[in-house]
Amino acid sequence: MAAKKTTIVTADDDPRLLRLVSRNLELEGYEVIATQDGEQALQAVETRMPDLVLLDVMMPKMDGFTVCTHIREFSTVPVIVMTARGQDKDKVLGLDLGADDYLTKPFSVDELLARIRAVLRRTSFAVTESKGMQPPLRIGELTIDYTQHQVKRGAEEILLTPVEYRLFVYMARNVGRVLTHDQLLEHVWGSEYLGESHMLQVNMNRLRHKIEPNPAQPRYLLTRIGVGYTFVDPQPTQSAS
Repeated sequence: MAAKKTTIVTADDDPRLLRLVSRNLELEGYEVIATQDGEQALQAVETRMPDLVLLDVMMPKMDGFTVCTHIREFSTVPVIVMTARGQDKDKVLGLDLGADDYLTKPFSVDELLARIRAVLRRTSFAVTESKGMQPPLRIGELTIDYTQHQVKRGAEEILLTPVEYRLFVYMARNVGRVLTHDQLLEHVWGSEYLGESHMLQVNMNRLRHKIEPNPAQPRYLLTRIGVGYTFVDPQPTQSAS
């Protein structure tokens, strides 16, 4: 029986670019669902549940930011947004809304494929790290259930994207240690993302809003200015005297 193809929804209102992207993805063995506006893209995600979504920012009917926001209401599917050159604010906004990565137009086919492979690899690693018979990890009110790929605060499940989950798990496994920006970027995103501190900052901010009771005064995910971040157990186990 043939293995199921990785499915990608791609959305762009430029028909030439849409054909170019779709054709090259198909040549790489991906199943492609091509859409020409935001509404079509969102409908395709809802009905087909793809493995990855590639979104242009500027589209008719519904822009890429709005599509990404709606996707994050029901799915953690990896999302890559395509932004215009020089529009750094669009990159940050896309990441802040839940995108996993971005591409700057114009881009080469090689860059497109590299970004897609990197995002899919991170998603695969996040799932792989959850397998096995590891017992749940509990820190304060938070619990990581590796077998279910879940993070909970008390009895409430916290919906994390694959990148957020991988970042959270890596920090939790190093509780009490200060992890540098480069350590976190290399482990979570890969060595090709070293120096892209905004990727880390935006995802850390999103994590705090999901994890912390009061994101403005974090208890778990603390900043070490000029160095990196540390995961703190607010209720460390007391050793017997």
